[in-house]
Amino acid sequence: MALISLIEYAERHGRDHSTVRRKALAGNFQTAQKIGRNWVIDEDEPYIDKRIKTGKYKNCRKKRKKIENENN
Repeated sequence: MALISLIEYAERHGRDHSTVRRKALAGNFQTAQKIGRNWVIDEDEPYIDKRIKTGKYKNCRKKRKKIENENN
């Protein structure tokens, strides 16, 4: 278990460092910890993105509005 800075972790995973820092503050990483004023994380920690990327909700507002208009 080697600890690296959040900035280095973000670079390795192709993410912005502020996004990774926000996730660490929210407690979304198991191994992230703050040492003094610096955040560190295990280099083997996976970056899990919980956003829905299937397109299931694409244009959901337009679809909902269309259904509402048909019912009226």
